[in-house]
Amino acid sequence: MSMAYLAQPDQQQKLEWLDGGVLAVLLDGAATDGQLTVGRFTVGKGEAPPYHMHTREDEVFMMLKGSALVWCDGQEMELSEGGIVFLPKNVPHGYRITSDTADLLMICTPAGIEGMFRHAGRDLATPRPDGFRVSPDLLAEAADAYGHVIVGPPR
Repeated sequence: MSMAYLAQPDQQQKLEWLDGGVLAVLLDGAATDGQLTVGRFTVGKGEAPPYHMHTREDEVFMMLKGSALVWCDGQEMELSEGGIVFLPKNVPHGYRITSDTADLLMICTPAGIEGMFRHAGRDLATPRPDGFRVSPDLLAEAADAYGHVIVGPPR
């Protein structure tokens, strides 16, 4: 059963992610009865995940601030501030941040993708281990565990 849920910024889990970026988990499956995940990325220029596809969830990205190149099923597009992109499951995609910094809102349905970010990322509420980074091996392990297929290197 779904219930109303509210979390102020200081109550949202924040994870260190690729290239030192941060993902704030705004809503997860526990808060939405498995219906959706909402996250907010704060990242720097050049941040790019591997070219990949989701087998379990559809994804929406909205560029709140900044810009990026987005690749979806072999097509390259520019995503500028205020732009939005829908990435259906089973369609390969990736992006690369082209502005100095970017603020992205991510919505995935159904929920579950947050498990991959938690598996490979680091909760900022915990001490940072020396030399921590989201390594390709850890990312591949997390992707496999949560239904993502890494198709190739970052674009």
